[in-house]
Amino acid sequence: MMKIRFVKSMLLGLAAATVLSAAPVSANPAMLFDVNSGAVIEHQEAFKRWHPASLTKLMTAYTTFRAVKAGELALNSPIKISRKAAAFPPAKMGYKPGSVLTLDNALKIIMVKSANDVAAAIGENVGGTPEAFAARMNAEAQRLGMSGSHWVNANGLHDPEQYTTARDLAVLVRAIRLEYPEYAAYFDIEGIIAGKAKLKNFNPLVGRFPGTDGMKTGFVCESGFNLIATATRDGRTLAAIVLGADSPDKRAEEAAKMLQTGFVRNGASVSVTGLAPYGDSRDVATSMREEVCSPKAKHAASDGPAPTEAGAAPDKVSIIPEMTRQRNWVTVSLGGATGPKPKALGGGDIVVDTGVPLPTWRPDRPAPVGAAPLAANVQARS
Repeated sequence: MMKIRFVKSMLLGLAAATVLSAAPVSANPAMLFDVNSGAVIEHQEAFKRWHPASLTKLMTAYTTFRAVKAGELALNSPIKISRKAAAFPPAKMGYKPGSVLTLDNALKIIMVKSANDVAAAIGENVGGTPEAFAARMNAEAQRLGMSGSHWVNANGLHDPEQYTTARDLAVLVRAIRLEYPEYAAYFDIEGIIAGKAKLKNFNPLVGRFPGTDGMKTGFVCESGFNLIATATRDGRTLAAIVLGADSPDKRAEEAAKMLQTGFVRNGASVSVTGLAPYGDSRDVATSMREEVCSPKAKHAASDGPAPTEAGAAPDKVSIIPEMTRQRNWVTVSLGGATGPKPKALGGGDIVVDTGVPLPTWRPDRPAPVGAAPLAANVQARS
């Protein structure tokens, strides 16, 4: 079991929290909070700088939601795969340069498959260039008050200058869930069907742990195994953030245990935004490479295999029950992008590095059955 000793806090006046028991210096960041009220239930090293890995895709999604709201593009707008996007390493879909899919399908893919090529393409299409999109991510983070975060790319592949904190991720989770409830179903898709492939969600809580409705896994050697898991029971939504676990099973088990205990506890009077910064050396990012990617590591250095319907072995993720029903699948594919081109592209197309336009996609190609924009069939969730 990942050793987590949560520091408790209480409110001094109306704003600052005092740590009652100090966490060990080597403790990994973790946080449990009520999404709707913002009340913090447990926290540990909440302000410690950490590499987000594919949790970055939540920031990519939020920045994109903002662009859609601003009328810059729509869920059926085209997302074209550039040569640069197609070249990113796995996890990826492997679409050829010039391929086009809807923004709606692109969002589904990055939340389930965590595809780096598709996430990069979203950034290029929404921002105009990868650099411009990263600037937008940072502007949105600053606006939200995510003071301990800096973003460099849209997919979360490692960059020493891309980092965040558990507290900032809590701010982001609340912004996504409270500002855009109509998009909640992007985060609890159990699996996608792409052609002949069936791709299950990397998050083993989805479809198995009662009430789970999100959100995202992440892994690079430097970050270890990260997970943000949300669950709703009796109208109460909690979120557990686990950063730096040394295996996929441990991050899932720890998040599930946090949620399980959280539903029988009340949040403290301190809020996510009211939590006062604490911790030594919190501005130095920790590297987990030696623990998770060295020869001594006892697992594969990847985001972990997608869960099976039979569930994980009881001694590994014992708190997460087996899936006893058929998995719910969502179909994704290329085509169907009949919406407006992203305004960031100025009505044009992404060009390859040589400056030659990529082949254009035929806009009259119909979308497959069952692949209508998600938001059209989703009701707001609490």
